[in-house]
Amino acid sequence: METGSVTTPFGRRSMTLGMLASQVMAGEIKPDQSVDKWKLFRALCEAKPLLGIGDRALAVLNALLSFYPKNELAQGNGLIVFPSNIQLSLRTHGMAEQTVRRHLAALVEAGLLVRKDSPNGKRYVRRDRAGEVDEAFGFSLAPLLARAEEIEQLAAAVMAERLHVQRLRERITLCRRDIAKLIEAAVEEEIPGDWQGLYREFRDLIEGLPRSPTTAQLELLLDELTAVRTDILNRLEIRIKSTKQRGNADYIERHIQNSNPESTSELEPRFETKQGAMAEQDNDRGAVVPEKGRGETAYPHGQKKEEQSRRPDVRNDGGGLKSFPLGLVLQACPEILAYGPDGVIRNWRDLMAAAVIVRSMLGVSPSAYEEAANVMGPENAATVMACILERGGHINSAGGYLRGLTRRSEKGEFAIGPMLMALLRANAPAGRKVG
Repeated sequence: METGSVTTPFGRRSMTLGMLASQVMAGEIKPDQSVDKWKLFRALCEAKPLLGIGDRALAVLNALLSFYPKNELAQGNGLIVFPSNIQLSLRTHGMAEQTVRRHLAALVEAGLLVRKDSPNGKRYVRRDRAGEVDEAFGFSLAPLLARAEEIEQLAAAVMAERLHVQRLRERITLCRRDIAKLIEAAVEEEIPGDWQGLYREFRDLIEGLPRSPTTAQLELLLDELTAVRTDILNRLEIRIKSTKQRGNADYIERHIQNSNPESTSELEPRFETKQGAMAEQDNDRGAVVPEKGRGETAYPHGQKKEEQSRRPDVRNDGGGLKSFPLGLVLQACPEILAYGPDGVIRNWRDLMAAAVIVRSMLGVSPSAYEEAANVMGPENAATVMACILERGGHINSAGGYLRGLTRRSEKGEFAIGPMLMALLRANAPAGRKVG
């Protein structure tokens, strides 16, 4: 059994306030608190950038956890492991003992382990007559148990940040493609303007991005590219309106192929068709400004932006699914609020972070969730996890259920709307409020 007293390190190693804080935190573990050690380790692997530990330190921690006899870390099972450095070296695939010691020190400094050194500095266990552990000297895993919730939240934050960066890169790629093709179309149609200057400005923005940009740099680049694209669209739209006012029949015949030039409803789709045909020709003969990316066809005079402003409640997202307003999602799935930062969900980023915590709690594998995010889109995947949490009592295997929905979404057989509406109706009589 553990004495629970504060211990100081053996030999020349000095005592620090950080070590004392880790031991004090370990002493505040609730009696019934427990956590699956391997799920916690996976969360540690996700959260390592925020914890300041490297891959090799995690390899040493993995070896230490393998010496813990139970799958559940709990105070009642004892939390001290006492393998020798030789044993740790074997279980880290031959890592040098000096390297093992260095990474053990790093884990202690990061507040993930606590040393409980014996009087002579050796690691061993003393047992009673019944063979039960009476006292052990080695490394205490208590800080891992005490910080389990914090580690899960850090892992969720890292995953949410990764998904956010992925979405930023996708939007930047779409902006780059739109700008390049719109400039090319303007040059081919001989529309007056400093298109070469705009193209140089566009290339300067792209080439000024570092090889490994930060999230803030990506967000800034997206804002700047969006401004350039808006400027180009405004110029093209002005050109279209001025041509319509002049009543240039030849221009109207070439661009919208409509015998009624006053019909605004025919103008927009005909213009889109022209742009699509130009994109196909560019692929065959090689565009002046080649850009690669994935996504939807560009709308050169802002039609998509106008449609979205008219219909802000529903928008298309990954996999062809419609993404619903955050307020509606929270009203239909209020249980997810408890898992947001400080028990509040203010934006989609908070919802995605909460969904990662719920995913781990429900036993959904990271691969299943990432596949759902890739197919449905990050916001839709988080929405589905909130729905699964809300219906937790009716779903036997959350992971299997999520994979099933992902497969249906790939085939175009799944829509989030009916699921949300059903939950909204189910929660309405109870008078539950979203805050």
